[in-house]
Amino acid sequence: MLVFSYRREMEQIWHGWLTVACYAVVTTLAALANLASTALTITIQRDWIVSLTGGNRAQLAVMNATVRRLDQIINIFAPLSVGQVMTWASHVIGCGFILGWNLVSLLVEFLFLSRVYQLVPQLAVKPQQHTGGNFLERQQEAVNIQGQMDSWETTDGFTYKPRTLEKPKDHKSRLKGQQATTTGFPLGLRKLRRLLRTCREGWEAYRRQTVFLAGLGLAFLYMTVLGFDCITTGFAYTQGIGGSLLSILTALSALSGLMGTILFTWLRGRYGLVTTGVISSWLHLGCLMLCVFSVFAPGSPFDLAFVSLHLSKNSSSNHELLKEDQVHVYPFERNLNQPILPDRSSIHWTNSTVLFDGQQRPEPPESYISIILLFSGVILARIGLWSFDLTVTQLLQENIPEVERGAVNGVQCSLNYLMDLIHFVLVMLAPWPQQFGVLVFISIPFVTTGHMLYFFYARKCKIKNAQA
Repeated sequence: MLVFSYRREMEQIWHGWLTVACYAVVTTLAALANLASTALTITIQRDWIVSLTGGNRAQLAVMNATVRRLDQIINIFAPLSVGQVMTWASHVIGCGFILGWNLVSLLVEFLFLSRVYQLVPQLAVKPQQHTGGNFLERQQEAVNIQGQMDSWETTDGFTYKPRTLEKPKDHKSRLKGQQATTTGFPLGLRKLRRLLRTCREGWEAYRRQTVFLAGLGLAFLYMTVLGFDCITTGFAYTQGIGGSLLSILTALSALSGLMGTILFTWLRGRYGLVTTGVISSWLHLGCLMLCVFSVFAPGSPFDLAFVSLHLSKNSSSNHELLKEDQVHVYPFERNLNQPILPDRSSIHWTNSTVLFDGQQRPEPPESYISIILLFSGVILARIGLWSFDLTVTQLLQENIPEVERGAVNGVQCSLNYLMDLIHFVLVMLAPWPQQFGVLVFISIPFVTTGHMLYFFYARKCKIKNAQA
């Protein structure tokens, strides 16, 4: 809100570098918020849900699907509401709306989570030792928590202690021994060493899991431009798709995700969890083939001659900044000279919209076949994608011991974000619409590799069940 309110004044200070510094602060705060949101997601959707269901696999599947449906419904209404506020009011009022909504949500969320934490005593304890076996089986054998007990044991010798209790003496002595070996290092190096050790131990715990291949396969699916994110949105603008039509496509994408949650529930009840992942994989890959066909369909901007040029060539012509009183609002058009992600010099912020330099009167594309195939594939593929995501999520919930659940899911989220980062880097290297086909060709092998890893996991499960 401060940046939008005092942007003109800040651009006059330090030759505009104050504005850059403010945007850096905003970006840093957004990264910290995303980090906290990821930690909260791991806590609620990967840990608390398992404890709430009490080890009932069917109930766990229903709750996972229900939570995902709520997410998809929010994905329909949230962008529409915020977009309308920013369109008809201003960015300052839009930021204020988001600020007020988050403050109210924070209070409601805190009250609800505190209430759940009080109603489910199992959330207040964590295991101090691990004797193997499936956590859901141990969860069913756990005794009821009564009174303020210092510790208690399940029938399989799995000891629980309140989270506020001190750690065992052997753990303390081990920590003292580790600290003694690193006393000679500076404080910064000791912290770095502990961080690296934590990362290494987390990866080793992740690699030990029986669902390692399934989780790794899910991470590979994040390295794709065939998702409904800002990359696809930017490409749609260059192909003559306006904002109103794009909002409809976004709603259809969310509805497709809802269908995926329903499909997951039905397939799991009929064929089992592992087979559900296999069916969802084939459905996801089959729908994405429409995106491959769109690269060669009429109306596609894909150009081999353009792709063969040096990718590092910078075609940024000196755009003249238009005066505010000369800025005209034009609908987004099919402009092949506009990169998918425009640079800062070609963007103008006004009180109601985002404008791009170099825009001309909109011209209809030669053919809509290519863009229709692309978005049909992306939207339909989300049915199999969300069903597959729910499958892997429940496999992680069922097979990871409680004592390692946080670390393993943290590594899983890190791998997901790493693959997501790679696909943004590829777009930076190939930012033009004529090169989007290359990004599609790169995305398909990554997605296929992810599903192949899951097929290997499913085959191992089938062999193991046959031997049993």
